[in-house]
Amino acid sequence: MVASRQDAWTEDDDLVLAEVTLRHIREGGTQLAAFEEVGQRLGRTAAACGFRWNSCVRKRYDAAISIAKSQRQQLKKMGRISAPPVVAEVDNVIAPPKRQTPSPVEQVKHDEDEEQQIESVIRMLVNQKELSRRVKQLERELEGKELEIKELTEANERARKELDQVSGVNEDYRALVQIMERARKLAFLQEEDSNKAIFKMDENGNLERVEK
Repeated sequence: MVASRQDAWTEDDDLVLAEVTLRHIREGGTQLAAFEEVGQRLGRTAAACGFRWNSCVRKRYDAAISIAKSQRQQLKKMGRISAPPVVAEVDNVIAPPKRQTPSPVEQVKHDEDEEQQIESVIRMLVNQKELSRRVKQLERELEGKELEIKELTEANERARKELDQVSGVNEDYRALVQIMERARKLAFLQEEDSNKAIFKMDENGNLERVEK
């Protein structure tokens, strides 16, 4: 017994479902048989595969379904698929007019056109699968770049804070140097003032030096 998966359907799962179902339609099989085969391959129930096909996947492959049905009719005409028996109910029923049988050249050309259409659909499915993988790869790369940008932004913020701290220390140092320079100049001026000679005028109008 195949275990029934409960996880979400992926693009690859949808592609397998489409490929198998289109093959069964083209080869004259039933959709139920297709769903059972897909269920075996994906580990899902046939009912789940049928629901997924009818609700989501089928509408994306309308053109491919039409081509597969047309191909099935051609295979029936060529005898590769046995048509179901038809029981006549009344002998005197007027038979519908027979369709004109195409010439061998027309039949070959028609078959080639059908094969080309089928190949085109298959290439489309493959390209869609490859595109989906490429998109996922780009999403992973984008997540990596976003994480790298976040780390660089945080590192830049830390460096800016450190620079602000260093700038603050430099400002304090320059202020201290200016204070020391003013103190040195003040002390020098006071020393010069203390070394200056003092004179006074005597009674006769002469200047005489006063000793400190």
